Amino acid sequence: MDYDDYRSHDAVGLARLVADGEASPTELLEAAIARAEAVNGRLNAIVRPMYDLARQRAKERLRGPFAGVPFLLKDLMQDYAGLPTGSGSRSLRHRLAAEHSAVVSRWLDAGLVVLGKTNTPEFGSKAVTEPEANGPTRNPWDLTRSPGGSSGGSAAAVAAGIVPVAGANDGGGSIRIPAACCGLFGLKPGRGLLPAGPTAAEYLMGAATDGVISRTVRDSALMLDVLTARPDPGGPYLHARPELPYSELARRTPRRLRIGFATRSPIGTEVDPEAARAVEDAAALLAGLGHDVEAADPAIDERQLAFDFLTMWTTRVAHTLDEIRRTEGVGHEAFELDTQVLAAAGRGLGAVQYYEAHNRWNVYNRQLAAFHAGYDLLLTPTLARPPVRIGELDTPRPVRAAARVLMRVGLLGALSRTKAWDRAVIANLAPTPYTQLANITGRPAMSVPTHRTTSGLPLGVQFVGPLGSEATLLALAAQIEAERPWAHLEPTM
Repeated sequence: MDYDDYRSHDAVGLARLVADGEASPTELLEAAIARAEAVNGRLNAIVRPMYDLARQRAKERLRGPFAGVPFLLKDLMQDYAGLPTGSGSRSLRHRLAAEHSAVVSRWLDAGLVVLGKTNTPEFGSKAVTEPEANGPTRNPWDLTRSPGGSSGGSAAAVAAGIVPVAGANDGGGSIRIPAACCGLFGLKPGRGLLPAGPTAAEYLMGAATDGVISRTVRDSALMLDVLTARPDPGGPYLHARPELPYSELARRTPRRLRIGFATRSPIGTEVDPEAARAVEDAAALLAGLGHDVEAADPAIDERQLAFDFLTMWTTRVAHTLDEIRRTEGVGHEAFELDTQVLAAAGRGLGAVQYYEAHNRWNVYNRQLAAFHAGYDLLLTPTLARPPVRIGELDTPRPVRAAARVLMRVGLLGALSRTKAWDRAVIANLAPTPYTQLANITGRPAMSVPTHRTTSGLPLGVQFVGPLGSEATLLALAAQIEAERPWAHLEPTM
């Protein structure tokens, strides 16, 4: 199978070729490996090739809805037994996973052939994929720019045609941001819908979930069926699944929806005219499809939400570093300086501060529910600006120098109690201020690649739905995809 034939099919289409005897899993795998070897040297999307394991698996008798389809895991939270999950960090290069993650087991049960693991920032802590351990991943649409993060390696691999769909996860926008940067579809399922086992009941107090990034909506819909095929006995919730599969519901024309849209940055930072134009264009498209669309803003203090999100994130990073130092016997030098700053900020928080911040999540839930009482969906930009250039969000040298001095004297945590820290937080979130709301509230959200900038860069729009609206989101995305298809668009590499 040549590349053009391989690239012309999505995962559902490739699985059909295998089921009909028109292609073998080995043929599909070799096409994927050939494409990876042709482009990965420029992209740095795959950081752990698994070609030998994949070739052995492709020879097995595979079953499931994706039998024989090549696939990539994200090298974070998606353990493959016997291999390290590096998480973008030097500190975890040699820790071998004892067993598959629950989502990995379900992907394997579905017949997927895993050929590698993709790059991620250290512990998924940035909206760009530029870890010191592996080097930066580049956007196939412009190699000087980032594919976003933290699932940037997966998004770059899908956009470049290595695989049609890849594993991802989302704790603050990490599915939707890379999807928007790379012209792909990305759905973040709602809280607790997907399993987090076997080592956890949920990730990041329920703010994070696994998922995929795909070229087509139907691939993501069928993937959601695979990942929700049975309840997670160790999970904190028992979700009521829809009576019909998501893959079938996604094919149905959505009812007339009331959609409220907003373009302003919820944290008060600048929004590029291209991002506002993406939403306005999507609003016009939706109105043309028969939906009711009007400007509307949720009454939520999302600037405070951003700091409450960071409270959870920094304490999680602090715990992660402490646990790795204890189990792996590594020192501070095993972690990036920025990661150490986040950890120090987390350690500087008191229990009451943490409780207050986490307790406000309930307020945001109620406020977003009040918005959804009047509107089926919230429409915003996914990104406040086009994909950033590689290195653009690096911590400024003076700040890094100050952090090193404070670390040597044991006062690094004091940095997080300064106005300079607050300004740095807002500046870091300025390109991606829209995505954290869905994580904090546990609502499903998606990025749909409806827009291109005047220079040809992808720039998606985000939809946030109420609890249990995954089927509605998928159906709307499929309706948009039929009206304005994108899967055929391919970067020149």
